[in-house]
Amino acid sequence: MDWWQDLIQQNYDWLWEAGLTSLITLIASLTWHYLSKKLDKLIVKSKNRWDDIVLNSFAVPVNWLIIIIGASWFADITARHFSAEIIDSIPVARQLAVLVIIAWGTWRLITGIEEKQLDKGNDPTTVQLVGKVTKLTVVILIIMPIFQILGISISGMLAFGGMGGLIVGMAAKDLLANFFGSIIIYLDKPFIVGEWIRSPDRSIEGTVEKIGFRLTVIRTFDKRPLYVPNAVFTNISVENPSRMKNRRIKETIGVRYKDAQKLPIILDEVRTMLVEHNDIDNDQTLIVNFDTFGASSLEFFIYTFTKTTNWIEYHHIKQDVMLKILNIIHSHDADCAFPTRTLHVESMPDGATNT
Repeated sequence: MDWWQDLIQQNYDWLWEAGLTSLITLIASLTWHYLSKKLDKLIVKSKNRWDDIVLNSFAVPVNWLIIIIGASWFADITARHFSAEIIDSIPVARQLAVLVIIAWGTWRLITGIEEKQLDKGNDPTTVQLVGKVTKLTVVILIIMPIFQILGISISGMLAFGGMGGLIVGMAAKDLLANFFGSIIIYLDKPFIVGEWIRSPDRSIEGTVEKIGFRLTVIRTFDKRPLYVPNAVFTNISVENPSRMKNRRIKETIGVRYKDAQKLPIILDEVRTMLVEHNDIDNDQTLIVNFDTFGASSLEFFIYTFTKTTNWIEYHHIKQDVMLKILNIIHSHDADCAFPTRTLHVESMPDGATNT
């Protein structure tokens, strides 16, 4: 019966207090879970998306906040009964956990706002810049009180920051160059996410997928990712074909020499065809002229611009123009030239016979 006596002599204060704490925490967690589900159903009916973003951002962090407060309460009760030396550490751990939960919820809120702005069609480059700067600010604002809670002197760190910043700057000059390169890209906007860029100075060409603080990710036309440090863009020329207003058609066509008398009327009809073409922009330069005497052809060129900048549509229009030019040439019983060579024999050797 010794075990029964030991059980009777146990201190049940901790058991009741700990049990009550756990029960209250469980009820609070289930209540918040129920309320968040009800709020979610009400918010779905609302046309305003901001309430969706706020609820989705803080629903899970608030639940964890309830659990952390309950767990710290439980730990405080346990420490008072069994390990008084750790009582002073429990409030510190609670404060740190609460700060982390607040930062987590704020981070989720910023991410939700970014997604909303992107869905509205706002400039992805600007949205990403504002989002990253805001998240960085949140991290700094959370780290500073964490240092204070841990007893780390912020003023001492700032004093050390002068010399430390110099050392870090020298050691990470490439990293800083890439960071400031990203700022220049965000401010000058030579390109944004989704645009096609290329550089005549480097083997860089493709569609911009992401602009980070260190790297810009470009998807090449063979679907390979290309990671370019942002500092590179401060030292090279960048061409942005996505911002061109028209696409150019510049072609040279050769007509046979024996069709020389038909060339003027062919040029007039080609020029008329281009002027009347629905997909050619007549507000831009339009040239159809005889150009040069080629080795085996009379060459004329066309120089004009399409209204569209779409790559696929452009090639359909160019194909249509070239086929119509070919039809005009054939309609006058003329033809395009191909490389030929004529051999003139002044005399035949004595005794030569025809074969």
